[in-house]
Amino acid sequence: MSKAFTQDKNHNTFYWMNFGNIQDGREILGEEMPVIVYRMMQFAMRDVMTKEFGREKADCFLRESGFLAGKEFAKNALDLNLGFNDFIVSLHNTLLNFKIGILRMEYASDDAGEIIFSIEEDLDCSGLPVTNETVCNYDEGFIAGILEAYTGKPYKVLEIDCWVSGGRVCRFKCTVGER
Repeated sequence: MSKAFTQDKNHNTFYWMNFGNIQDGREILGEEMPVIVYRMMQFAMRDVMTKEFGREKADCFLRESGFLAGKEFAKNALDLNLGFNDFIVSLHNTLLNFKIGILRMEYASDDAGEIIFSIEEDLDCSGLPVTNETVCNYDEGFIAGILEAYTGKPYKVLEIDCWVSGGRVCRFKCTVGER
C-alpha cells in the first residue's frame, strides 16, 4: 500500500510527493477535472461521515483533512520565505492557478493576529443552493494549515459567510490561537 494512504500513531505520512506523477499517469486526460467530480467525492464523504459520526464530528474530520492538505500545499506550492504582503499576493495567484478560488484579503491586523479573507468562486460551494448554513469546513482547515505553515503559529479559522448561507462569497475570520 502506498505511503500516501497509511499512517502510524506518531507520524503523518500524507506527503505531496506521494501524490505521484500526474502528468505521466494522465497523459491524455491531464491534471484538470470538472468541479462536480471533486464535489461528488467531498459530499459523498461528508454524507458517510455525518451518518456514521454525526454532523459535528464530520465537520471536524473535514477541517482536520483540510489542515493537513493546507500545510502540504503551503510547503510545496508557496514560498514561505516571502514577507507578509508578498506572501498574500503569492497565495492569491497560486489559488487562482490551481483553480481553488479567488482570494481577497479584506483585513489584517498589524501583527497578522487577525485576518479576514474572502474567496469567490470557491471550489467547495459556489453555486450550491442557499440553505442558510456554512459548509466550507475543509476550507477552514486548509487556510489554517497554510497560515500555520507560513507563520509557525496556530490559527483558528472560522467561516463567517458562505455562498450556501446567502453570502455569495466565502468569508473566513482567521485568528492566532488554538485551532
